[in-house]
Parts: sequence; structure tokens; C-alpha cells
Amino acid sequence: MAPAPSSTSSAITLNINGEKHHLPIDHRTTLLDALRERLDLTGTKKGCDQGQCGACTVLVDQRRVVSCLSLAVAAEGREITTIEGVAEGDELHPVQQAFLDLDGYQCGYCTPGQICSAIAVIEEHAAGWPSAVTDDPGPEAGPPPLTPEEIRERMSGNLCRCGAYVSIVQAVARAAEERPAGEHAAEGHAAGKDAAEEAAA
Repeated sequence: MAPAPSSTSSAITLNINGEKHHLPIDHRTTLLDALRERLDLTGTKKGCDQGQCGACTVLVDQRRVVSCLSLAVAAEGREITTIEGVAEGDELHPVQQAFLDLDGYQCGYCTPGQICSAIAVIEEHAAGWPSAVTDDPGPEAGPPPLTPEEIRERMSGNLCRCGAYVSIVQAVARAAEERPAGEHAAEGHAAGKDAAEEAAA
């Protein structure tokens, strides 16, 4: 007797913006489609749907991911933050405020992904994680200067079809300057160090 075919769906729980959402979901459903079509969190945008434009960027455990290439089932048990969850009540996140003040957007379609990516970029930089253009000053030198070149490189996965890149870079720079020293950077530095040591072992 042939074995019964395995199920292609599961009941999962997604922790999104501090709230738990229980839903049955096809194993092939992307995180992007779960957010937009199942949970009505439409701030996360569908652009290329191929991981090329960054419009669908969200934060998973404070790290940026393109949700169009991430399966929803893989995000179970992790902290997911979408653009709807970055503000504190009526108070905008500093990155949101910087984008607003410096016109870091035009049509606005890419802006949710830009902001989520920028939040992660600032934390990665504060944790001392290098980019492809970072000089190697040694482990004790602290974070490299967050120059426009650094910002452009670190944000290069997020495309703006309106070409608002100058203002986007300025907004990221301002938000980074205003960022208070906090625990996230220390946690990120420790995680990055652990990952590097594990890779070298």
C-alpha cells in the first residue's frame, strides 16, 4: 500500500510587531504573501518578487530579509517587524522621521523597505559589522565612519525607481547620528563575533 502523501500545509504562529498570529498556511507561501494576503499588513510592498529590488524588506530578529524569498513557515518563532511596527505609538521611528524631514521618498512605494533596511543598516554599523567598502582598521577601532559611500553600499539592495537616492542617504546619515548607544549594537557585535569564530573553526 502506497504511503499517504504528506500534507502541504501547517498551522503556524507568527510573531509580528509584538502580536501573535495563528494561521494555517501552505508550506510554499512566502512571508511577503502571508503578510499582505493573509494578515492584511500591506505596508510591505511586492515589487519584483525575485529578491532584486528590496521593496519587500522586513526585519526578522532585527536582521533585514527580503520577504519575497523567505518562506512564512521559516519565520515561525522569530520576531518579525514590518513597517507597521517600527513606530512607537504616535511617535515615528527616528528613521521614519528623517525620511520625512529630508524627503527620502517620492512615490513612496519603496519607502517601507528602505526604512526597514535603514534601521538594520544603522544597527549593523553600530555593531562594527563591515561592508564591502569598509577599510579594515583592526578589531579595536570601533565602527567605521558611516560615510555616504558606506551608506550607499549598505543600502544597495534597496532600489528607488524615482531616484531619491541623495535624500535617502542623507536621511540614513541623520538617523545614524541621532541614534543613542544601546543594547542592540552590543548584541549584534557579539552575534557577529560568534558567527566569525564559528566560520573560522
